Amino acid sequence: MVAHSGLITVMQRAARKAAPKIRRDFGEVEQLQVSRKGPADFVSNADRQAERTIVEELQHGRPGWGLLLEEGGAIEGDPTKPRWIVDPIDGTSNFIHGIPHFAISIAVQEPKPGGNGWGEISQGLVYQPLTDESFWAEKGRGAWLQDRRLRVSSRRDLADTLIATGIPYRGHGDTERFQKVLGAVAPEVAGIRRFGSAALDLAWVAAGRYDGFWEEGLETWDIAAGILLVKEAGGFVTDFRGADRALESGQVLAATDNIHSKLHKLVGAALRG
Repeated sequence: MVAHSGLITVMQRAARKAAPKIRRDFGEVEQLQVSRKGPADFVSNADRQAERTIVEELQHGRPGWGLLLEEGGAIEGDPTKPRWIVDPIDGTSNFIHGIPHFAISIAVQEPKPGGNGWGEISQGLVYQPLTDESFWAEKGRGAWLQDRRLRVSSRRDLADTLIATGIPYRGHGDTERFQKVLGAVAPEVAGIRRFGSAALDLAWVAAGRYDGFWEEGLETWDIAAGILLVKEAGGFVTDFRGADRALESGQVLAATDNIHSKLHKLVGAALRG
């Protein structure tokens, strides 16, 4: 058994407590009451119920901590303590269409000195309720899938790589801008995948299933845990300019150490062009 901090235990307990209800709702997806948050952006009863369950467990485990929630927004806590970042179901559209690809994402964000805003992500968990796969990472202690250490893939040639992305959809993203990047990347790689959960895409980069990932317009709760997973698995995560500002900008370019610079050049050239 791999030793990890009590925070990972709290996060896993929260995710696993919410998971049975998520699985039941997924099995009865046709009966879910679904409302619209915006164009093509759905929220289900399962989302809200899962978030409540997770929040209760996290608050019990660490009283006084603040939270940043996909559904519930920001909940202030002690500014000198870390906060939780929670996405109860990343991949909600997949969930409500009966597609078994979604995850719970939980991260810990440290306060900046003096309580002046928020800094680095120190712990992260991406949990797939249907497969019971628990991807977790702690800063400086590596990334793991259950008790197996994760490392990004060792592929060196773009021609051999499988790259994940997110595609603009109704009301979200710049289709023309995306097409420029796609047109630059697609001819150079073995394949491109769009599965609909940024949290799992990043976890799969950390696990070596994908060699890279790019997307923009993402929210903090979509990527906080996944960014740490990739970094702790030996990968690189930047924005499209190559700066370490992916979490702040919502613009993510994640890849193995061998592939990141090559992918970055393709993306940068496409956007400049």
